Amino acid sequence: MKNDKKQSTDAKSQTQFDYVIIGAGSSGCVLADRLSASGRYTVCLLEAGPRGHYPWLHIPIGYAKTMFHPRYNWKFYTEPEPGLHNRQIYWPRGKVLGGSSAINGLIYIRGQHQDYDQWAELGNVGWSWADVRPYFIHSERNQRGASDYHGDSGPMGVCDIKQPNRLAEAFVEACTQAGYPRNPDFNGQTQEGTGFYQLTTWNGLRSSSASAYLKPARHRSGLHIVTDAQVEQIEFQDSQARAVVYRRGHTEYSVLAQREIILSAGAVQSPQLLQLSGIGEARCLQQFGIPVVQDLPEVGRNLQDHLQVRLIHRTTHPGTTNSQMRNPWSWLCMGMDYVLSRSGPMAVGINQAGAFIRSSAAVNRPDIQFHFAALSADLPGAPLHSFPGFTSSVCQLRPTSRGSVTLKSRHAQAAPAICPNYLATEHDRLTIVAGLKTARQITAQPALNTHISAEYSPGTSVQTDDELLAFARETGVTIFHPVGTCRMGSDDRAVVDVRLKVRGVTGLRVVDCSVMPSLVSGNTHAAAVMVGEKGADMILQDAKSS
Repeated sequence: MKNDKKQSTDAKSQTQFDYVIIGAGSSGCVLADRLSASGRYTVCLLEAGPRGHYPWLHIPIGYAKTMFHPRYNWKFYTEPEPGLHNRQIYWPRGKVLGGSSAINGLIYIRGQHQDYDQWAELGNVGWSWADVRPYFIHSERNQRGASDYHGDSGPMGVCDIKQPNRLAEAFVEACTQAGYPRNPDFNGQTQEGTGFYQLTTWNGLRSSSASAYLKPARHRSGLHIVTDAQVEQIEFQDSQARAVVYRRGHTEYSVLAQREIILSAGAVQSPQLLQLSGIGEARCLQQFGIPVVQDLPEVGRNLQDHLQVRLIHRTTHPGTTNSQMRNPWSWLCMGMDYVLSRSGPMAVGINQAGAFIRSSAAVNRPDIQFHFAALSADLPGAPLHSFPGFTSSVCQLRPTSRGSVTLKSRHAQAAPAICPNYLATEHDRLTIVAGLKTARQITAQPALNTHISAEYSPGTSVQTDDELLAFARETGVTIFHPVGTCRMGSDDRAVVDVRLKVRGVTGLRVVDCSVMPSLVSGNTHAAAVMVGEKGADMILQDAKSS
């Protein structure tokens, strides 16, 4: 369905490909590689951001440099959040080849096996742990080598932290003193316990989806990559998705899809683009004068995200990043280590250690994740404190609160209304308070407590459950894991079916974190790569049978 503006545009160029992919993020780069690999199909990959030559996109510690960078980050904000004292929460999302995998915290976590079995129990046949496990292994080039749980020949580099910070080691020891078992592999047989994270790095560089999947494929004749391409809408002929309209500078272009259009713009912009293209709740689309192609009320609904609440302690330990960054000699040594051997603090992420713990004995699997960082700041990516400090962040793994992403404008350049609805349920409120109590239990153990001079935030005056909940409302922020806004399911209300095809239309799929019916228990990048791998496999199967 074409609008008047499109029909009156003279300055346009029209091309056609077998597949058009919208978004070069964690999943989109996987799709571009896998669909173009055989040379049988032509692929056009559209990315709103640049190619990503900025060095801090590739240096692991560069996370702090890209967190607020306007060229490489969408810099979204939520609407005022009722559960967080009506604060607007900053939502960074990657705007560059690699998407958020180019700016994230590098932690490689798949989630728990039960997460995927639950997807299957909800009617998503083919998405159980047994079904998705091969795709995780296929995607991975793990430093530890091949095993029943890991791969050693995939595109995505996954490495151990060579020299963990001594405070991170103290945190792990404190967890064991508190009664939580050591776990050498959070992505192995079980996730429960404490240990060190593996990171998506290789040879001291970030292994984003762009560097892992797209870089080796970029010279293929059948793969066309267009950056700085702001997609405005998907055009339909009757109910068939036929073309993608995008803008570069002041010029509008249209690219035709002979086989399929694949939306991989993430949990914020995939539902936004569906709505702008006439797929969503009819009543809401009509408010913006958007012709309705398919009435799908759940587009943009079911939004889920991990809320993190951060405890900060002043420390007597000299090895914090706060101290190193304020000492010119330490900073010089860090730089020399990295330049000469791709090692040292610059070669690893911010959070090195963690734990997956049950909030109570009544819970049958871990529902709290801890991230430990030997630094402290008022917000992730913000300037470091002037004093030596460390951070223990508490993250509820499976929140029951649900939010939404809806239009505020019919212009694609305008951010949508993001309403996560944090702490909307009693379950979530009780769990986050239990997590904060557990964090204090851990920091009270001798291995860590001997390094503490004071609790900086929230401070010892905050003790009761109500006070801890108020602290969570006052300071809680996203840990950057939005999912669910184009929910996959076998029911009529689901946005996509189990093969990720958008219901009610043809020639259109969504392949990214937005299809997840529920959050995985942990960081979401690995799961997004898995969705890309499995989605590509299904697309190629369907192409072969057509």
